[in-house]
Amino acid sequence: MIRFVIDAADAPAAPGAYALWLRLDAPLAVTAGKRAAVLAPGDYLYCGSARGSGGLRARLARHMRRDKRPHWHIDQLTVAGEARGAFIVEGGDECALNAALAALPIPLDGFGSSDCPRCGSHLRFFPTDARLPSAWENARKAAEFTPPPDRPAVRPSP
Repeated sequence: MIRFVIDAADAPAAPGAYALWLRLDAPLAVTAGKRAAVLAPGDYLYCGSARGSGGLRARLARHMRRDKRPHWHIDQLTVAGEARGAFIVEGGDECALNAALAALPIPLDGFGSSDCPRCGSHLRFFPTDARLPSAWENARKAAEFTPPPDRPAVRPSP
């Protein structure tokens, strides 16, 4: 089941896959191996996996921090852009998440997928007029309307 988290602290410390939602406010020059591109301002979704210690929580916390030593392709965007949240699937597969976003354009071949034999890129551009798969959109809306743990949910009267 897909969930959307705004803060890495809300993600489980379990292994899984994620689609990190990022926003760039200005053009950004990026590279992936020998390939290079200038990414336009806008929203992007990056599909990755978290199999190591701390699972999804630890990986997303790293991605959502700006002060870090660059290691992965995605660090170019996370340092320059704003993390909007992440779609997560415990035990999930990053390539399956990427396949669910196949209708979205690929801004740079090979980005985040240099070790993946199936995907041309794990980075997708998310145009303002594009739609997410319905389960993803429902997960995002549910996260927006979940009250903090110290507040009871207020439901409208029937």
